[in-house]
This record gives sequence, structure tokens and C-alpha cells, in this order.
Amino acid sequence: MKLSKIIGIYLFSFIILGLCIVASLAWGSRHIEFSEVIKSLMENDYMSFNALVVRERIPRTVFSIIAGASLGISGALMQSITRNPIADPSILGVNTGASLFVVFGIAFLNISTANEYIWFALVGSAITAICVYWISSIGPGGITPIKLALSGSAVSAILSSLVSLIILPRADAMDAYRFWQVGSVSGATWEGITSILPFLVVGLIISIIATPALNALALGDEVATGLGVNTGLVRLVCAIAGVILCGATTAIAGPIGFVGLMIPHTIRLILGSNMKSIVPMSAIGGAILLTISDVIGRVIGSPGELEVGIITAFLGAPILVIIARKAKVKSI
Repeated sequence: MKLSKIIGIYLFSFIILGLCIVASLAWGSRHIEFSEVIKSLMENDYMSFNALVVRERIPRTVFSIIAGASLGISGALMQSITRNPIADPSILGVNTGASLFVVFGIAFLNISTANEYIWFALVGSAITAICVYWISSIGPGGITPIKLALSGSAVSAILSSLVSLIILPRADAMDAYRFWQVGSVSGATWEGITSILPFLVVGLIISIIATPALNALALGDEVATGLGVNTGLVRLVCAIAGVILCGATTAIAGPIGFVGLMIPHTIRLILGSNMKSIVPMSAIGGAILLTISDVIGRVIGSPGELEVGIITAFLGAPILVIIARKAKVKSI
């Protein structure tokens, strides 16, 4: 693809993201004029009710951007290391592992703050990913994309059963869990954003550094090994980055689906298979999708709102069906 076309796609994407940010600040249960939004942002001493509403929406908007970007990159990494174009972070049981540990903390340790959720979610995600990685390495041939995907699906099914086992007898835990489990950015605060930001930065740095090795991995394990790439180490490191990105986001927003599955695959269809383009564009695309999904949920559900996880499911499911039908995906 020509450089001018790539630059044009990036510029167009940033424009769309900017419009989504404005929409997130202006639209909701109370619609605010664009001029009011700009005035509220530029003039700190402007203290009208509309200005307070806009400023209250800023943390939510910022979190939508970084959460969507994190999920998009995490999905790109998981699709690359498994060579499965319709995979997402849940293929390693990341979301389910985070959910199980958060449920355990809610039910038995009475956790309730963002910082507590983060650590439980990260530990659960990491332990689950390690278990899946270990299970898929058993047997002849070592780790393969098929064994990794099957191991992740099996572990996710087991963990989902454990989640149900814990919450069903406990009404209080179920009440606390059911809102978190749907997936929402409505509870975003500066404290929560600050808490997860270091983890997201680490995951982003790892994903950027690993892009050359992931490009080699796309050629096949034998070719990548011939080029001097340690395929097992690359998969492990990228899985860790995916766990960090998805686990930290899931701790605050809950398990939001389809972002990490749909965005990287769509970007791949547009820009090709070069991970140097897929990783940053997946971040931008994920930010756009999650931010606009949050806006749609607020507008449709006004004066209340629909959680962003519901909107991404409605948007992602039909698009995923179209992609699966049209894309030439090699069957396993």
C-alpha cells in the first residue's frame, strides 16, 4: 500500500476519533451545544451547569479512548500469536480469569474499589494465561495455534462454571458483579485511570517492540525460526502484554467483548498484514469504537444509559458475521 494512502487513512482515523471525543463530551442524557463544550474546556472559571456536565464527562471520555485502544492492541496481539484472524483476548481466558478473581474478591474479601479490582483482575488474567500456555505446550509438537485456541476455550468454560458456582448462592455478590460483568465505562474516574495507566503503558511498549518478531511469526514458525526468532518466547511475551492490556482494562470496565476481535481483523483487511500498521491502527480503531459505542448507549438509553458492552455486542456481532463470510480464512 502506498505511503500517501496510509497517511490518508491515519489522518481520516484521527478526524473520526476527534469527532467521537466531541460527541462524547456533548451528547448524553443532557445534550450540550458545541460552543458550550469548547467554552467549558477553554475557560476554567466558567462554572455553568453545562460546564460541570462537560467536565464530569472528561474522565469517562479519556477512559473510553485508552480502554478501546488497549483492547484493540490486545486483540491484535492475540490474533497474531495464535494466527487466528477472529481471535480475541478471551482465547487465552483472560476475561474469564479476571472475572473469576474479581468475583472471588467480591464474594469472600468484600473488595469494592478500582485499585482492588485491578490487582485481582490482573492476577486472575495472568494465572489463567499461564495455565492455558502450559496446557497447550503439553504433548508432541509443543505450542501450536490450534492447541492454544482449544486450551483457552476449555479453560474459559471451566472458569465460567466456577464464576456461576460462586455468585449464584450469594445475592449480594451477584448484585455487585452483574453490573461490572456487562461492561461499562460509566464508573471511570481519574483515580481509576491513573491506577491502570502504568500497566497500559508497559503493554503498549511491549507490543511496539514485538512487531518485527510478529511479522516474522506470520510467515510460519519454521520460517520465523530460520530468521532467528524464538517463536515460543515471542508468543509468551506478547501474551503477557495482551494480558496486561486486557486485564487492567477489564478491572475497571468489566469484560467488554468484540472490540479486540473485530477491530484488528478489520484493520488487517484494510492495511494488510504488517503488524507495524496493525498495532497503532488497532489502538485508534478500538478507541473510536468504544467511544462512539458509549455515546450511542447514552443517547439511546436517555435519561439513563445502555452499558457500552451491550452496544459493542450489537455493533460487533453483525460485522463479525460479514467479516467471517467474506474473509478467506483458512479452516483448521
